[in-house]
Amino acid sequence: MGDPGTVVKNAFSYTDAIINALETSLSPERMATYVGHAGGDREKAVRLYSWNTAVSAAFYGPLQGLEVALRNAMHRELAARYGTDWYDNPAAGLDAGTLSRISAARADLRRDGYPDDPPHMVAALSFGFWVALLGPGGRLPGYGKANYDMTIWRAGVFRAFPHARLSRKAAHTPLDYLRTFRNRIAHHEPIFDRHLVADYASLLQVAGWISAETRAWIEHHSRVPAVLALSPDDASLLF
Repeated sequence: MGDPGTVVKNAFSYTDAIINALETSLSPERMATYVGHAGGDREKAVRLYSWNTAVSAAFYGPLQGLEVALRNAMHRELAARYGTDWYDNPAAGLDAGTLSRISAARADLRRDGYPDDPPHMVAALSFGFWVALLGPGGRLPGYGKANYDMTIWRAGVFRAFPHARLSRKAAHTPLDYLRTFRNRIAHHEPIFDRHLVADYASLLQVAGWISAETRAWIEHHSRVPAVLALSPDDASLLF
């Protein structure tokens, strides 16, 4: 983790007028969770909101590193088995939901003037898409059920995690949890009431399953420990 350096306390003053304006801007409904946690103290609630924002921002970089490492590792192994456009290969046994997400990603690329070649397709597919490939598989387009244990995991995706001996389910469980965590951050939801230290440890562990070097890189540059060490009163230092 890099040195956050010396910081000076922000002297921003939370007057009643400012708090009223912020509550209007952010919406009373959004602020209700924070006000409730702060025991009705609206100034503490706004400071907690700022702290939540700072923590969410700090997690963005490590989550991005994990997501990119995951999709590239899985794409590499699927391409080795089914070809670089594996997502169009019927032998991969992709379920209807997966195929729908692939079609939507392709349509978005074409609409925006990008080629739908493998590099662009891989980048266009969401974190949730890759995590879902580690699930059991859903309904096939015609009839029957996909078997991702056989067509995805045992077909080679287990090699995307060379630094751990895992079942498909053991790989899927923490990644699916991190997916919901990422989505809460992406939708500006509260995360202050989560066990954030455990979330960070899980993120680093999964990154290490994929690449020890990538984990070390994420950990070195991460601001998460520094922000978690701050109280809500200090959140403005990194907001």
